[in-house]
Amino acid sequence: MTKSSTLERIETSDTELHQRYYSINESQPTIALLHSYDLIDDFLDSINISFEEYCRDFIGSWTFGYVNALKEAGVRTVLFCISSTVDKPSRFIHQPTGTEMCVLPPSKMYRAYRALRRKSLNMYGAKENQSIKDIEDGNNIRRSFLTPLKDLAKSFGTYLSTPLGLLAKELKRENCQAILCQEYEYARFDACVFLGKLINLPVFATFQGGDETQSILEAPLRQLSVNSCKSLIIATLTEIERVCNNYHIASDKVARIFNPLEITTWQGIDRKQARAILEIPADAKVIVWHGRVEIHRKGLDILLDAWQQLCSHCHETDIRLIIVGTGSEANRLQQQIANMELRGVIWRNEFVSNRTILQQYLSAADVYAFPSRLEGFPVAPIEAMSCGVPVGAADAPGVPDIFEGGEVDGGI
Repeated sequence: MTKSSTLERIETSDTELHQRYYSINESQPTIALLHSYDLIDDFLDSINISFEEYCRDFIGSWTFGYVNALKEAGVRTVLFCISSTVDKPSRFIHQPTGTEMCVLPPSKMYRAYRALRRKSLNMYGAKENQSIKDIEDGNNIRRSFLTPLKDLAKSFGTYLSTPLGLLAKELKRENCQAILCQEYEYARFDACVFLGKLINLPVFATFQGGDETQSILEAPLRQLSVNSCKSLIIATLTEIERVCNNYHIASDKVARIFNPLEITTWQGIDRKQARAILEIPADAKVIVWHGRVEIHRKGLDILLDAWQQLCSHCHETDIRLIIVGTGSEANRLQQQIANMELRGVIWRNEFVSNRTILQQYLSAADVYAFPSRLEGFPVAPIEAMSCGVPVGAADAPGVPDIFEGGEVDGGI
């Protein structure tokens, strides 16, 4: 989060704005919204954007869907983030939504943990943002031993990353009446439930795809947290069943609320017009995918395998696979595309924040592909359908809840 002079001016002016806003709106209901990432830096690095770009341009993800929906209901949201690039609580404004963001430094213990973690990962060939399964070691026994240790260390780090004292102080300053966590199957949720008990604030959490504890350290704490929180927000019926069974909670502790999406802002344009803008032949058969490049979670290996099969059966047909987005595994995806010698693949390997451009790509499609293995309640298929594009999707969590009626609901 390198602060340019522009961002420093944003921070200064918006701190003054916050003081005026707070004095006027202190009686307005206010919710604190927290990411599950140890650091917001990890998320931004994975999509290759700066914090300044995040404040200025970012419109995607479930986060700002919730922010906009809560605003419609007359509820103010403060987005709390943890970052190693600040040394004191700092305030910014997310310009597309006007949301106030409070960025907190992690604890000193976490900084020491992070340095040790980075050194350990380098020793065993894993990267900072890789999943636990990505430890590279030719010895299977050693790898099977290192994997749960890395998992345990990551959970420990997430507990350390949340500066509870600072967070409590800023929650009071912002007059927050509740805490909403991104995921309940992450250590930050446990930390927030503990803090909520100390300062008498109710804690809620949503389901965005995290459907298992990350380590044995979390299991007993999660049982306590799930039973102690105010409520869980889960859209997916299979996940509701899992949570109720695993944590022995009553179904009335779960609210079935879908991830909000303002579909009026996702209107398609004429297909021929979209293809002309993107220089795609009008008579081509086009499949589109957009999102964050995480190969296993998003099922991009499945998509490439399917595309290879399609190419082998459509020798004389002009077919195009359009991929829009980037992520932590962009280089690996590029290598897979090259190794498979796939034809007709068009990849815009960058984070695209301009909704008009995204709508052009979606509008150019004959079919939208959604091959994810793991989701919470995905909005990408709904964005595609809002642009008039039918969807072919894998049976990931959340997808059957969108297509309860099958094809009549817009996809299979």
